[in-house]
Amino acid sequence: MANIVQFENVGLRYGTGPETLSDVSFTLATGAFYFVTGASGAGKTSLLKLLYLAQRPTRGTIRLFGEDAVMLPRSRLPGFRRRIGVVFQDFRLIPHLTAWDNIALPLRLSGVPEGDIEAPVREMLAWVGLSERAHARPPTLSGGEQQRIAIARAVIGRPEMLVADEPTGNVDPEMAARLLHLFDSLNRLGTTVVVATHDFHLLSRIPNAHMMRIEHGQLLDPTGSLRHPPGRPT
Repeated sequence: MANIVQFENVGLRYGTGPETLSDVSFTLATGAFYFVTGASGAGKTSLLKLLYLAQRPTRGTIRLFGEDAVMLPRSRLPGFRRRIGVVFQDFRLIPHLTAWDNIALPLRLSGVPEGDIEAPVREMLAWVGLSERAHARPPTLSGGEQQRIAIARAVIGRPEMLVADEPTGNVDPEMAARLLHLFDSLNRLGTTVVVATHDFHLLSRIPNAHMMRIEHGQLLDPTGSLRHPPGRPT
C-alpha cells in the first residue's frame, strides 16, 4: 500500500520557545485509519496542523501526496488543502451562514455548479442526523450539532485525507459512536482518516485502526512505527 504521508525528523517550534514537536518520523498508508492519542498539550493539535498544511515545520521533511510539502509554493497550497478535509476542535463554522450553506461552502469554493450542490448537501445533513436544522445558523445550534455540521462540511468533498481534532469532544457517547461509524464508512470508501483523541474508549470502536501516541512532543516509539489500540494483536 502506498504512503499518503511521510514525516522524517520533523521538529516544530513556535517563536523562540522550546520545540513543541521533536524528531517526529512516521508514515501513513493510503486508505488506512489512524488514531493520534496523548494527553492535553502533548502535541496532537500541532501534529494535525502540519498534516493539513496550516503550519510549516521548523525542520525536517514532510511528503504529502508524494510531494515535498515543506517546499510547496504558496500558489499550490489551496489545491493541496482541497484534498484534505479538516474537522477543527473549535468548529470554525461561519456564523451568519445557515447549516446548509456552511456544508455547501467547500463545493462552492471548488466551483461546483449550484444545480449539483443540493443533493450532496441534503445527503450530508441526513448523514449527520440534522436534516431538520438545515436553515439554522450556528449560534442557534448546540455544541454537538455544530460539531456534526463541521464534520459534514469536512467530508462533503470526498477528501483523500480527513483530519479530525477531538471530533467527539462535544457530543454524547451515543453520538460519538455514530460519528466514528461515519468516519469508518468514509474510510472504507478509500479516504485516509486521522483522528486525534484523548479518549481511549474510542479506540476499540474501529477494529482496523492504528494508533500513534504522542508524549511531550515525541512519538512514544522513537522509530515512528505504528501501534495498535490496546487489546488488538500486533
